[in-house]
Amino acid sequence: MILGIKVNNFLVFGGQAQMSLVADMRIKKFYSNVHSEGGFNILKSACIYGGNNVGKTCMLKALAAIKAVLSDSDCDIPANIFSSNAVCTLGVSFTDGEGAYSYEFSFDNTPDGGQPRGFVYERFASLSADKYGNVSERDIFVRDIEKDSFFFEGDKELSSLLGLLSSSNILIYAVNDKKYPAVARCKAILTSFARSVGVVDMNNIPIDKTVSVLKNDLAIRERTVELIKLADLDIDDYVYSEADVRPAVFRPQENVLSIPDCPEDMYRLTSIHRGKPVRSLTFDSTGTKKMVAIASYIIEALTEGKILVVDEIDSSLHFKLTRAIVSLFNNELNSCAQLIFTVHDVTLLDCRKLFRKDQIWFASKEDGNVKLYPLASFTAGRDNVRSDTDILEKYKSGALGALPEPDLIAVLLGRGDDEEQA
Repeated sequence: MILGIKVNNFLVFGGQAQMSLVADMRIKKFYSNVHSEGGFNILKSACIYGGNNVGKTCMLKALAAIKAVLSDSDCDIPANIFSSNAVCTLGVSFTDGEGAYSYEFSFDNTPDGGQPRGFVYERFASLSADKYGNVSERDIFVRDIEKDSFFFEGDKELSSLLGLLSSSNILIYAVNDKKYPAVARCKAILTSFARSVGVVDMNNIPIDKTVSVLKNDLAIRERTVELIKLADLDIDDYVYSEADVRPAVFRPQENVLSIPDCPEDMYRLTSIHRGKPVRSLTFDSTGTKKMVAIASYIIEALTEGKILVVDEIDSSLHFKLTRAIVSLFNNELNSCAQLIFTVHDVTLLDCRKLFRKDQIWFASKEDGNVKLYPLASFTAGRDNVRSDTDILEKYKSGALGALPEPDLIAVLLGRGDDEEQA
């Protein structure tokens, strides 16, 4: 599970921004929303609110970039476009059932021989927490090209070798892990974490994962179908039909749900409504198809204890369905799955029945800089914000910030002036 995320000089973030998923145990509410592991109390879910184009998605893109780097996949790691500084830093801390760790890297986009300078800094550390919640760190390796500082715990030979490595990739892929077992252990921890993270954009969510589950994955097929049936979509069953399909020209109206390489799979998806089978492609609504698409991700996370990261989780879904999805992760029966998401649905701003104050985060722009802060930073004494406060009303009033103030009426007023002048 993720303990925290930090970014610096990445995309819209000009300075450093951090998001903590460590629970503030001074909040005496909804203990079922917290998972305890290795001395850490970790939030099972967290959401980010804010206006459009303020950086919510960029925080999730940071997680996607970290996952890609740790998976040795191609990805862009752009620095802030408004800064002359070409170096951006991304970091994540997490638990894996056996220990807790922190990993961060800095990537320099400055061209060097036609290519970026690359990974100029890395640090991997082990974390431990005492009974009071105080966290200590122990470096496992540090590779700092700028400061010419290199360290690998317990191995002087490997420490010396780090200075000779190319900056085109991170350490676990630049060193022969078969020759150095300590590197293999680090690689196993970091790549396992990367595999545990699933990043989904509800505005661009292909349905092929659910298709694969319905076709092949007996382990989670039944639970995925059960989730679809329980979503109150007027669906009695949902299957992948082996019957003959029509030509591949039949595609969904929603490109975000298509399967480019195998469009006939889309047509084989069949929903049973009141005993009658129909082709989901042509009959079901966009929201229903999106729920079907994300169902397999949800069940996989809950079944295998993974981290599900969703951008715009409320896209095309009814607010009660979105709320129900969040409640699955907050439930006491969920022991190790985690949900992190962005959202605009203000009905989820609920600290009376759904969230703890430390689970709700806001993103806003102030003087061009993105600020990320939790609802827990508002106190009962100073701000009159308590766990039983109507958070929605507070947010709508502007007391919590992160509230856009569009002035669209000026369009009509401006048109009227033009007409009078004419």
